[in-house]
Amino acid sequence: GEPADALYVVAEGRMRIAEDTASGSVVVTDILGPGQMFGAMSSLGDPVHQRTATALVGSCLLRIGQEAFREVMVENPVVGLRVVDDLAARLSRAQSDMGRQSTATVEQRVARALLRLADSLGEDRGAQGLLLEVPLSRADLAGLARSTPESVSRVMSALRREGVIDSGRRWTSILDRDALEERAEDT
Repeated sequence: GEPADALYVVAEGRMRIAEDTASGSVVVTDILGPGQMFGAMSSLGDPVHQRTATALVGSCLLRIGQEAFREVMVENPVVGLRVVDDLAARLSRAQSDMGRQSTATVEQRVARALLRLADSLGEDRGAQGLLLEVPLSRADLAGLARSTPESVSRVMSALRREGVIDSGRRWTSILDRDALEERAEDT
């Protein structure tokens, strides 16, 4: 609800992006890592911030205000192109997710959310799998998968039993990406 006057880039750490629903609950919409940006600017069509960002771990953010951003874009069009690319990718993902989420099972939605996080935040640890070193609660994952924490918990337990993933308090490891990708596919 604050005036939209800045964009932020995650220099270090992990950020949870969430929004309030009409019913008053909070839904996680994204988890961001280094190099990813968030925020809004009235000059880009958003008069106020619609989402809340919360640091999941110690984080460092770079902030650029509206006027400075305009100056940077005039002086360095590559920055503007990066922003346009980022916005286009987010729009494409949102449109794709809307169509696919409505008919997908909870297992498919959880698998897709884990794969998306793995692609943006994952660290390859060889035989230990692809590590997501981020405190990801069942409620966080439920928001990303557009489900309930209880349903997500059941799916995560099944994936752990089958050796597809492993997880702890502040991490999740994808042990069998191929199996997770199979679960994410439309049937």
